[in-house]
Amino acid sequence: MARGRFITFEGIDGAGKTTQIDALQRLIESARIEVVRTREPGGTPLGEKIRGLLLGDEMTPRTETLLFFAARYEHVEQVIRPALARGAWVLSDRFTDATYAYQTGGKGMSGADVEALEAWTLDGFQPDVTVLFDLDPVVAAQRRTSRAGEGDRFERESQAFFTRVREAYLDRAQRDPKRFLMVNAEDTPDVIQAQLEKEFKPWL
Repeated sequence: MARGRFITFEGIDGAGKTTQIDALQRLIESARIEVVRTREPGGTPLGEKIRGLLLGDEMTPRTETLLFFAARYEHVEQVIRPALARGAWVLSDRFTDATYAYQTGGKGMSGADVEALEAWTLDGFQPDVTVLFDLDPVVAAQRRTSRAGEGDRFERESQAFFTRVREAYLDRAQRDPKRFLMVNAEDTPDVIQAQLEKEFKPWL
């Protein structure tokens, strides 16, 4: 059986990833391929407990980073690798690029430290494609404001924080352009969906 595909979706909060993950899942399932839909932090019982801590409790950036990678290691070993081995496609809302962007751009962590943890925990394991929804932080803030509720502690960060996160995402994408698929998140959902279908239909 052929190995499945691992696709991750990235972008600052408010970029509109969920709608497009839903659409891509329907497209893949229409080809009678199993889809495993997951998210980070989370994806496993332990990962969901860690998610609750990360999104709700105040902590230092270094503690955050270590917890992100602890949850990720469990996620990869318990969910992602087994799914790929049986031929399923894995769609993950965030992965290591989010940790890099939020912790180095947003929180000021050393990029070398984050990448060292990535190398240690993942040993070179990467998504086949990372879809990066690029969005002006001003527009993203307007979208977050329109949502019900006050959001988690990351979503409540300042516009300057998200500007730095966006810049870190773009830096990461520039250094690995073959893996990243750039999406203008200010386009309409229909335009974005058509772009993703054009990219992924040949794989089906």
